[in-house]
Amino acid sequence: MPELTMVEALNLALKEKLAEDDRVVILGQDVGVDGGIFRVTLGLIEEFGPERVIDTPLAEAGIIGMAIGMCMNGLIPLPEMQFSGFSYTAFHQIENHVARYRWRTRGRFPMPMVIRMPYGAGVRAFELHSESREAYWAHTPGLKVVIPSTPRKARALLRAAIEDPDPVVFYEPKAIYRAFREEVPEEPETLPIGKAEVVREGSDITLMAYGAMMPRTLQAADMLAEEGVSAEVIDLMTVSPMDDETITASAKKTGRVVVVHEACRSFGPAAEIIARLNDKVFFHLEAPVARVTGYDMPPPFFAREQLFLPTPQRIADEARATLAL
Repeated sequence: MPELTMVEALNLALKEKLAEDDRVVILGQDVGVDGGIFRVTLGLIEEFGPERVIDTPLAEAGIIGMAIGMCMNGLIPLPEMQFSGFSYTAFHQIENHVARYRWRTRGRFPMPMVIRMPYGAGVRAFELHSESREAYWAHTPGLKVVIPSTPRKARALLRAAIEDPDPVVFYEPKAIYRAFREEVPEEPETLPIGKAEVVREGSDITLMAYGAMMPRTLQAADMLAEEGVSAEVIDLMTVSPMDDETITASAKKTGRVVVVHEACRSFGPAAEIIARLNDKVFFHLEAPVARVTGYDMPPPFFAREQLFLPTPQRIADEARATLAL
């Protein structure tokens, strides 16, 4: 199996779906000739032509508006937002039209599109380039929110998102776009949307994370293992709809849980997970569910952005505090 970066794995998924289905169309600023801001779409315009890989002006609302029209006429558009922080200019189109059209038209006009957005801090980028606002989209009925953490999962989840009949916001953790390589099967594969994965079995405490926080969470689990602590690690992969079955089963098993994300602390995905665990497995918990997150502020400029992000040390410290209760 070839070893690919996440960027290469995403490019592979797009190439496969363009070849498999004539209805698939990519559009966005610089996705064609330049191959995308992070080169995820590199080489696709040469193979599939400018009618399938469409360069657009810098106009996020217009990009999503065109994608809506494409869906209504039977296509499967894959619009790219260069950075998630720029998607808010298209918020009206996504919230009021993409997320609602299937419901509003009683199923007459489904919106089978995948909106790809690089997100997150850690690459020394400018303001509006480092945000982690998955809660906005997860809070919007009608949208699914998928966030991969490895190259193999990125390829499999993006294929699944394109095949999904409903709109998917596909958040790509740019901090690990090229951080490591992983073997990716030559044969196409998909992973189910809405399912989490237990990536490391454990018995003392559960650590839950997704996206760019997964490598840091696994490092924290290694640190705890050196102290004799058996940490179970769960990769959510889909933030919405959330896999209640997997997260509650692990919480019942270990009795202690720490949730990790780089999004701001207040009203974030961790708060939703804690509420669900309180609802469903409260009497199995041995300690309050803890969270290690970003802070309630915009991501700072690059000199201090690592202080904003959860570190393996912060995650391990919170796990130790939870185990001590």
